[in-house]
Amino acid sequence: MTAAEDSVRAPVLDRVKGQPAAMELLRGALRAPVHAYLFIGPPGSGRLDASIAFAAALMCERGGCGECASCQEALALRHPDLQVVERVGASISVKQAREVARLALRTPRAARFQVLVLVDFHLVDDAAPALLKTIEEPPDTTVIIITAETVPSPFVTIASRCMQVQFRPLRDEAIVEVLTGEGVDVSTATVVAEVAGGRLDRARLLARDPGFADRLQRWRTVPSRLNGTGARVAELADELLASIAEPVEVVRARQSEELTLLQEEADRRGEKVIPGRSVIEERHSRELRRVRTDDIRAGLAALSSVCRERLAEPDASPQRLRSTLASIAAIDEASTRLTRNVNATMLLQWLLVHLDN
Repeated sequence: MTAAEDSVRAPVLDRVKGQPAAMELLRGALRAPVHAYLFIGPPGSGRLDASIAFAAALMCERGGCGECASCQEALALRHPDLQVVERVGASISVKQAREVARLALRTPRAARFQVLVLVDFHLVDDAAPALLKTIEEPPDTTVIIITAETVPSPFVTIASRCMQVQFRPLRDEAIVEVLTGEGVDVSTATVVAEVAGGRLDRARLLARDPGFADRLQRWRTVPSRLNGTGARVAELADELLASIAEPVEVVRARQSEELTLLQEEADRRGEKVIPGRSVIEERHSRELRRVRTDDIRAGLAALSSVCRERLAEPDASPQRLRSTLASIAAIDEASTRLTRNVNATMLLQWLLVHLDN
């Protein structure tokens, strides 16, 4: 096989599951890489994994073999020509955009390209002009990959300067395939895939969380446990929020393991502290917030499922149908409010007051 043929195949991209169209596009892009790429898609769709794998392919002399030292270093985030830059704070600051510009000017040390992966850089606001200049005019030896959930209005011009690669929510079958390949039994993988919302990261978390099925059942029984009193509303809201601590602790344990491993690596290099620890801890905080929100959203979906089952009851009275439809509307409103970073306790209490029991 020639080098050109191998570069198109790029076995390292096989690591990214459930996104065949995106991977085919990236394999073709390896023939003649452009200066900037925008990977767009929801959390858990494989955007970051794909950006690291694509970076490895760009820097590999064999076009992304996945086996050489260069590929292994890139996949482990240790390659000297790979820089992963995480968003710090609620949006990209002008200071951080200028730091990206500085990094983009560096000369590759070991590969023909250096690759900058900018994680969740769609929230730019005032930093858009500074970031745009870097995206438009990077050195020929620099490739920039931006990962983003959406393309909000301040980001439109930046997005137009990039080759866009779309990532879709994963199909349940793809999630089951990945999980079973990682040692999860088929029955658990199937149940997890159904409630993961197309997100592989969420599915992996739930597969390691033995309490997720009980939590969903707890949400499903909420309507039958309401009795019209404020005391019961407060009691159930507290119970549901307390149950969210279970997946949060699973993630905390994994984050603790990550910091331990990073500290051990720092010790081996003779460094007293983990490089970029504040950025890592900020990422961990965002991840924990997302886990809490995801679990509430999954609970709301379970509640909505119960209500929709009631709509199918053959002997439901008109009044029952009206109250059930009102409950579904309240659940939908709660889901919308959840995106606005509202107080979770107040949100659940409001919802339970408006639910039909």
